[in-house]
Amino acid sequence: MIIKRVDSSNIDFQNLVKFLDEDLAIRDGKDHAFYHQFNGIDLLKNCIVVYVDNIAVSCGAFKIFSEDTVEIKRMYTSPMQRGKGLAGKALTELESWAKESGFSRCVLETGIMQPEAIALYEKMGYKRISNYGQYIGIENSVCYEKEI
Repeated sequence: MIIKRVDSSNIDFQNLVKFLDEDLAIRDGKDHAFYHQFNGIDLLKNCIVVYVDNIAVSCGAFKIFSEDTVEIKRMYTSPMQRGKGLAGKALTELESWAKESGFSRCVLETGIMQPEAIALYEKMGYKRISNYGQYIGIENSVCYEKEI
């Protein structure tokens, strides 16, 4: 396994995000357009891609949320690679990169239709918080935070 720090111009990151968006379109159904508007990748500078046997299988990113906080975005692992701890390693790498960059907290939003994501975040020490920003009042969203 190799984890590479890249930006959103990386073709492997872009391809994994396409698979993520296809999966979310099914899970989110009629709500997908609402969520999709907040998930553009063009300006993401802090992205990671996880490779297994030189094949890109997992990704994630963060963007600046506030002076001391980043928002975790675009987390995805290929279905055939799930259950192997790759998403946890990807998340740990993002947290390390954020801490190295001077941030002390991560926040994120996920959907109630993504129980495996919720389980991952809770296992990794994220605590549920009130929905923030554009997710306030959105019943299908759950938000989390973690001090890093």
